[in-house]
Amino acid sequence: MKNVFADTGYWIALVNPRDNLRQKAMAVSKALGSVRVVTSELVLAELLNTFAGRGEQSRRVACQVVDEILSNANAEVISVSSVDFENARSMYCSRSDKEWSVTDCASFQIMAARGITDALAADHHFEQAGFRALLADHA
Repeated sequence: MKNVFADTGYWIALVNPRDNLRQKAMAVSKALGSVRVVTSELVLAELLNTFAGRGEQSRRVACQVVDEILSNANAEVISVSSVDFENARSMYCSRSDKEWSVTDCASFQIMAARGITDALAADHHFEQAGFRALLADHA
C-alpha cells in the first residue's frame, strides 16, 4: 500500500466546510484510492491549535477528527521524540532562507526516512524540500 503524508492544511480542509482547499482535498483523496496516510503528532497539534479560538463547536469537531485519525487503521500518526524535535529544530535553524516551520521540518524528515514522496499539502514548502504537494494549484 502506498504511503502519503498528510499536512495540517489537508486536515483543516476536511474539518472546515468553508475552507478553500476542501473540494480539492476531497477529490485528491478519492483519486488516491486505498493509501496509508502518515501524519505526525505535531501536525495534529497544529490542527487542534487552528480551531482553539473558533468556539466550542469547532473545538469539538477538531477533537472528533483527531480521534478518528488516531483510531483509523489506514492512518499512522508518528510520535516526535526529543531527538526528532532537535533534528527538526536544527533543520529549521539552518534554513533561515526558507519560511519552513519546525513542523514542516519534522514532516520532511519523516517523509525522507520513510521514502514518502507525496504530501497531501498545498504548501509550496514541501516542493521546496523536494516532495510533491498534491493539493498545490498546479498539481
